[in-house]
Amino acid sequence: MCEYCGCQALPEIAELTREHDLVVNLIGDIRTAHRDADVPRMAWIARRVAAVLVPHTAVEEQGLSPPLAEEFPDGMAALRAEHRHVEAVLDEAAAGVPADPAWPRRLLDTLDLLRNHILKEQDGVFPAALAVLSTEDWEAMDAVRSRVGTMSPDFATTEFATEAGVDIDQHAGSQQDGPLTPGKAAS
Repeated sequence: MCEYCGCQALPEIAELTREHDLVVNLIGDIRTAHRDADVPRMAWIARRVAAVLVPHTAVEEQGLSPPLAEEFPDGMAALRAEHRHVEAVLDEAAAGVPADPAWPRRLLDTLDLLRNHILKEQDGVFPAALAVLSTEDWEAMDAVRSRVGTMSPDFATTEFATEAGVDIDQHAGSQQDGPLTPGKAAS
């Protein structure tokens, strides 16, 4: 991930990056669940990814993207279209395990897209924001974050575990696959 331009020093970008890092770890957990042919666990983790992305996407689209869209309209439109695609596939698991047997493969393909999407944002969008956004733009982004919030530090672990019938301690992440439980959320 990008660390050469200094954008990570800004709290707004640091929080978006922290959310990206959490999503990347969850992608690893979904791949492990797929390898284990555990589609219910894939769906459960997909709901966790969606929980991270709801406020994250709002901050990007309502705070970060508008000033960048003036200078990079096609790029911002493409990223918004990718957001819609990811949301649609994750939403298939919103009510439980999708009945469509093709969903696990569709989810994995979408997670590949999401991983590349994250790299585009961290290596392109975030550094561009340093050059393009004004003080007022950063303040508007802060206002969006204040309105939509972020995921809670406990990441609704108990609720998700109960819903999925999963012993969270059993799946508390390995060094190889990335943690199922997040790090401390930023204030």
